[in-house]
Amino acid sequence: MRHHSIPRPVGLAPLAPLTPLSMVYGGGGVFGISYTAGVAAGLAAAGVPVATAPALGTSAGSWTASAIALGLTYDDLAALEVPSLPTRRPGVLADIAREAFGEARHPLVSASALCLRTARRHILDGGRHALADLVAASSAVPGLLPPHRVDGRLYLDGGMWSATSVDAAARAAHVIVVAPLSGVVLGPLGRTTGFLLERELRRWRVRHPESETTLIRPSRDMARIAGILPTGLFDKARATDLYPVAFEQGLRCGHLLMNTTAVARPAA
Repeated sequence: MRHHSIPRPVGLAPLAPLTPLSMVYGGGGVFGISYTAGVAAGLAAAGVPVATAPALGTSAGSWTASAIALGLTYDDLAALEVPSLPTRRPGVLADIAREAFGEARHPLVSASALCLRTARRHILDGGRHALADLVAASSAVPGLLPPHRVDGRLYLDGGMWSATSVDAAARAAHVIVVAPLSGVVLGPLGRTTGFLLERELRRWRVRHPESETTLIRPSRDMARIAGILPTGLFDKARATDLYPVAFEQGLRCGHLLMNTTAVARPAA
């Protein structure tokens, strides 16, 4: 759904020019990678400039944000090994990520992760750290994968704090949130995630009344692909089936955005 901007109150100092678009990609295992990558590819095919927008990824979403920034596709991510879980092997995700990302960094990418020492969310900067380390830290699901060390600190999956961390997104005229676990996916989990996401969006809109937000989340048909058990989120076959459906959803949303709002369009 789309939330229209609120006029800025008279008398406040003018803000710096807004970035036209900011992307937020949420978590959800390999299901989440497939969903966020499919929606993003559909948006791009409709003309939404996702590849040049600042992108904040959480867990699975950090893989999509990194891949898009580097010009990679879902096929590049789908070709990577899915590790046997649970595992205690340190660095297993970073090693897999380096097969796709190498030691690349990218200033448009950031990722949320939970600092083990402080139990607080940190937003890791892809311009300062290797993207492989960002995604490994943001995806370190407790009980399934060991914490990952970045810059001397151990991190856990960013989804432990928030499934999207939209409240930490880069300020922009338009923020598109792609939320794999929101709504109807996995029943009560999706409903709870959706409730928390709506609360974060309300906070965002209060702080940024000049911005517009679009939330994209799975349909019931997509939720059926995930199944009813959390293990379905790590099923590569289900993720492969999901991608084309997510692409079509992204394409439809992209055409709607391009026809109804100017902020999602690249500058002339």
